[in-house]
Parts: sequence; C-alpha cells; structure tokens
Amino acid sequence: MQTRRNILRGLGVAMATPWLESGVFGATGGVERLSAPPLRLACLFMPNGVWPDHWTPAGDGEDYEITPHLKPLEGLRSEFMLLENLWNKNTVGRNGHWPKVPAWLSGGFVERTTGGDLDAGGTTVDQMLAQRIGHQTPLPSLEIGCDAPRTGIDTAGGGFPRALGSFLSWADPKTPVAKEIVPQLAFDRLFRNKRRPVVSGMNPQSPEMLGSLQRDDSSVLDVVLEQARSLRAKGSKGDQARLDEYFESVRSVERRLEASMKPQKRWINEGKFPLDRPVAGIPESHLEHVRLMMDIMVLAFWTDTTRVSTFMLGDAQSSHDYSFLPGVKGNFHGLSHHRDIPETRAQYEAIIDWHTTQLAYLLNKMKNLKEGEGSLLDHSMVLFGSSLKCGNRHIEENLPLLLAGRGNGTLRPGRRVRFEKKTPFCNLHLALMERMGVKEEAFGDSTGVAQGLG
Repeated sequence: MQTRRNILRGLGVAMATPWLESGVFGATGGVERLSAPPLRLACLFMPNGVWPDHWTPAGDGEDYEITPHLKPLEGLRSEFMLLENLWNKNTVGRNGHWPKVPAWLSGGFVERTTGGDLDAGGTTVDQMLAQRIGHQTPLPSLEIGCDAPRTGIDTAGGGFPRALGSFLSWADPKTPVAKEIVPQLAFDRLFRNKRRPVVSGMNPQSPEMLGSLQRDDSSVLDVVLEQARSLRAKGSKGDQARLDEYFESVRSVERRLEASMKPQKRWINEGKFPLDRPVAGIPESHLEHVRLMMDIMVLAFWTDTTRVSTFMLGDAQSSHDYSFLPGVKGNFHGLSHHRDIPETRAQYEAIIDWHTTQLAYLLNKMKNLKEGEGSLLDHSMVLFGSSLKCGNRHIEENLPLLLAGRGNGTLRPGRRVRFEKKTPFCNLHLALMERMGVKEEAFGDSTGVAQGLG
C-alpha cells in the first residue's frame, strides 16, 4: 500500500495533517492514510563529553542508580535505556574533537586534509535512511542545530578542518548536509513549497537574512485556513479534536517564533543611547533557541513531514557561553578541560545536566502527544549522546549514550543494556536502520546487528 496523507495546500504552502482515524480527505485529492503511525528516528548530539562518574551508574538491568547527569530524566526512567560499551574505533588517538563528530553516526575513518577536499569516511545513518526511505515523506530528513559552521584548520588539534566537526549529517564522505540554525527557517522547511536555502553558513544576523525573514511573516494556517475548515467538518469528533490540537500547536510555535524575533523592552538610559533589543534571526535566549528547535522537530515528526532528524546541540568543540546558568562562568569546551579541579568540574557538570534537562523536555513533549494507541514517543527512537566519554581526557571508549522510545514495540526501555566491551557503535546503527525498514549486511565498522534491545 502506498503511503498517503491529508495535504492542505495554499499559495506557497503544503502542510501535512496528523494521522486521522476516520480517513477523511481534503478537496485537493488528499492521500490515503497509513494504517498505523510510522516509526521515527531522532539523533541528538551533545559535544564535549560527560563527567563519567556522574553518568555511569551502579547496578544492572532495571535496577540501577540514577546518577547526577541522569537526574533530570528520573521521571522518564521507564522511557529510555542506557547503552554501554559502544565506541567508534576509527576515532581513537587522532584528535580530541573534530574527526569524532562525523564518525558518531557513520563509524568512518576521517581523513586529515587541508579543508578543500573533506573526507568524513562514510555516510551517516540518518542520511542512509533519507536516501532509502526519504521519498515517503515531504522532507527526506531534517537537520537542525545551534552553532554556525566554523572554517579553517584546527592547527592546535591535529590539523583537521573545523568543518568536519560542524556537521553531524553526511550524504557521502565528501558531502556534509547543512543544518538549519534559524528557528523560523527550520519551521518554514516543514510547510512551505518556496523554501529558502539552508543558511547555516550565512550570518543569521545579517541585514539580508533579517530582511528576508521580516518580509515573509504570513501564517501557514492563514494560507490553508479554508481547506483546514473543510477537512475538520468531514472528520469524526476524535479527528476534530486532534486537528484542533494540531492547528493550535502550529499556531503556538508560530507565536513563539514571532515573539522571539521582536525587539524586547529593556531599560533605557537617559539620553540618546537606547538599549532596546534589536530584531534578531536567532533568539537571544539559548534555552528558547534549543526548545524552539526541539518543538519544530517534534512537529515535523507529528505531521509526518519527515521521519528522520538530527539535532546538533553544539559543534565538535562548542564554546557556547553558559554563564546564564547559576554558578557557571565560562564556555562549554573550556570548562570541559577542568583538570579535575572541583570548582571547574562542577561548572562543567552543570552544563551537561542542563543538556539532559532539555532532553527531558523533548521526551516529555513526545510522550504527552497521543498518537493512535500510544504516544509519539512510543512510535519513535531517540538517540542521545556524545562522541567522547570524558570531555577532560578525550576518552573514546564506552560512549555516553541513551536510547529513548519504544520503536513501535521493538524496543524495551527502562533498562541498562551492557554490550561487550568495544562493541562497534555501528552495530546499533544497523539495528536502528533495520527497525526503520532498511536492512543492510554491514555499516561502517559494524560486526553485526546489536541485539538485546527488545
């Protein structure tokens, strides 16, 4: 059976509706619906590793301690599994950060080049899926992030191009897939036919970009309102309630996008030196930026606009300043090299805890979205982790990883899963691809399909 969904169309807009029980179709020849919600895969990358003592718990199976880094996820304990002893052997002893990022989802051997001839060593798992099943959805995949790509060669870190650590997704060893870092543009990718090119390599604060954003501020729902009303009238009471929730969700994201771009009222000194916050392409609040991107990814999954997404919370050596956190004075990468100084390490730990708190936000949001007989989280696989076990010592073995969701019944969360030591991370990628309907004999440096997940 071919997959078909309701599509609401308007000038420059194509918006997919959520899965509906009654199978009503719009006047534009809506599409045949799936008999059950599809499976989605999200891969969230956190840079700069963790403090191992605050990540790895004591105990086995379902009986393990919640460590400080996992404390924000304690209420979601039954929704994820801890994965241990996975690694990418091709990243060992080469560089602390840059070549480890593309290998995180590919297992490839990243070449040291001058930058003009990038070679990431492989295609990442998300792009393998996009190439194989991406035709089933309006977007083959969605790549989002927070940091603009860096240029040049990291001469202090082994001579690798910084671009290697600026992209998580690779269509092939030579081709990184640009991530969108501007919330409004990421949102527009979901619904608008007239899509701007991804601007991860362009200054989102530039006058050209800001002017473009301000000129095109029409609501997606305003464009398709008439079709939306017609579709709602044909649906069951359950469908009507679901559509109302869906449309309000779209509105809510749009309102937050709009609010984040408007000038904010601030204290103004006497005289002619105003301190009004200028209109910006990216929210000033890093928390708002991250959560907006997470909301957009959830919306992309819920509307079945894509089933594959990556979110790069920071580049390989992210130096984002987290001084907005209590007790933290400095940037992520700088504090990751704490040299076991308790005061410095405590600040580093606080940044990691902040990241797992954002993951909890995402998982709760997905868990609370009803879909079919379960939730969006039940019908998803959410991989979260880093390319380093220890940010201070650049340890590559036993990566800090967790996998959330039930994978349409193929995963059994709520456990600590220990693989044999030095098991290829790519064994897990094979298992994830298999669940997404793509069966491969091998991937990267895999030695087999990861077992024991269900």
